[in-house]
Amino acid sequence: MTENSPVPALASRENFLLDDRIRGVPPGTFGLDSSLVASERWHPADGRMSLPVLTLDEEAFIANRDLFLRYAREQGAMVAPHAKTPMAPDLARSLVEAGAWGTTVADVRQAAVMLRAGLARLIIANEAGGSGGANRLAALVGAWPDVELFVFADSVAAVNALAEAWRANARLPPLRVLVELGAGRAGARTAGEAEAIADAVDAAGGRLLIAGVATYEGAAAQFDPGRTEEVISALLAMVADMFLRLRARVGGAAPLVVTAGGSVFFDKVVAALSPTVSRDGNATLVLRSGAIFFHDHGIYDRSLGALDVRDGFAVGGVSVSARNSFRPALRLWAEVLSRPEPGLAICGMGMRDVSFDQGFPMVLAVLRAGKPMPVARAEVFKLNDQHAFLTIAPGDDIAVGDIIEFGISHPCTCLDRYRVIFGVDPAGHVRHAFPTYFG
Repeated sequence: MTENSPVPALASRENFLLDDRIRGVPPGTFGLDSSLVASERWHPADGRMSLPVLTLDEEAFIANRDLFLRYAREQGAMVAPHAKTPMAPDLARSLVEAGAWGTTVADVRQAAVMLRAGLARLIIANEAGGSGGANRLAALVGAWPDVELFVFADSVAAVNALAEAWRANARLPPLRVLVELGAGRAGARTAGEAEAIADAVDAAGGRLLIAGVATYEGAAAQFDPGRTEEVISALLAMVADMFLRLRARVGGAAPLVVTAGGSVFFDKVVAALSPTVSRDGNATLVLRSGAIFFHDHGIYDRSLGALDVRDGFAVGGVSVSARNSFRPALRLWAEVLSRPEPGLAICGMGMRDVSFDQGFPMVLAVLRAGKPMPVARAEVFKLNDQHAFLTIAPGDDIAVGDIIEFGISHPCTCLDRYRVIFGVDPAGHVRHAFPTYFG
């Protein structure tokens, strides 16, 4: 996509039938073609939609998409957004059509979902495993021989399993292997271990190719910010060194990929790796951030606040606030079911419906008959499976039947509870139904 190209809007191409077994769909709905959902004029606060329901502010998602892609482009990086966050092919496709380099997935099944959606440049940001995993990966590539696939490897054993699977099927194209370095999770811990992995790839007789180096710096984070800085900086320095080692090994003509970058420390990745990669002339720095396109009112809001303290975000050559630039795109809507005690409201939303691993959902608005109500204080302090317990100020007029709009913390563990993400327009009416494929 060029600077003057039109910005693609969101579109739903994964057409399917909606009925009232799906969260959010009004009771009594049978066999509604998802392409017609906008004509129904559903709104999560108008009493028709089944609650609780999750919605995606499409304008916020598009703004986040275009902002992050611009940032990456200006920093000399590309983006392969991690599709595990929404597992929605329509949203992954929209990112690629807007200029993303490719798509990241976590395993073979997720890769199959994206391949079926026509997304054919994939990073599997994980090891395949032993012989079983390698054979499953070979079966996938055998079914999709034109896929441009990159896979992580952090041990000689993993590489040998891949080599065996690829030698057993001469029809498979050579597999691109990214040597993974790591701290806190998977990944080789030393340059010596990484060199041994590269040796094993070279020993595969051309069935495997050294395609570059990979890491995930987020797994290296510590409770102490100072220690986090030390560990991540050391990891990224090792990645830069390993990239130079691989370049010396494969020669200047072979394209290489250097990939890292979640949604919290991507600025550190760019600062540490972009200069080295840019000087190479035949390498690509690929960020794999995924949650940044959804943002939130919790953990990622706090993380971007920390990024601002580092003065780590710039657009157009000017330092700007990331926290104020990205917009939370997800909302969870639930109804007040009970007011059993003064100062207590109970909503029909619980651990089955919303993320809570990185903080409880936050009250954004209380609506009655579709109109916002003034509220001094309402906070979630406990969740059961199907109930949210809210403490409210003594004078707040919150009644049974009111609809509460919540912001969420941690998109990844909220989206996976929903078979359909309902995209809404600026007025809150449903515009699209995006199916998810979490398995």
